[in-house]
Amino acid sequence: MTLLITFLAAVTVSLIWYFSENARQNNIGTLCCIYWGAGLMWLVDSVVEYLEMGAEFFVPDTASMINDGFLGLSAVVLGTIIWLGIIMIKNPKGVSKRITHKN
Repeated sequence: MTLLITFLAAVTVSLIWYFSENARQNNIGTLCCIYWGAGLMWLVDSVVEYLEMGAEFFVPDTASMINDGFLGLSAVVLGTIIWLGIIMIKNPKGVSKRITHKN
């Protein structure tokens, strides 16, 4: 589930990055790298786990799937929080300058 969730997030964000100039200006490429990195990490983890478990790897129990789902969603949320932090620090559109100099 973690692999599926992170790859879905990576593909979705990559498509947004590819088709939206506004997204590229907001450094969404960084978010793409975060999600693709997480997806590749879980791909390696899945391959190693398959080599250890064999065919049993493809028959997970319900508790494992739920835990993996929460882990995948947590990784996506954490990646988004990191990206938002980067956006706030870099301030690509000068939003914080306009807010602070408005007074």
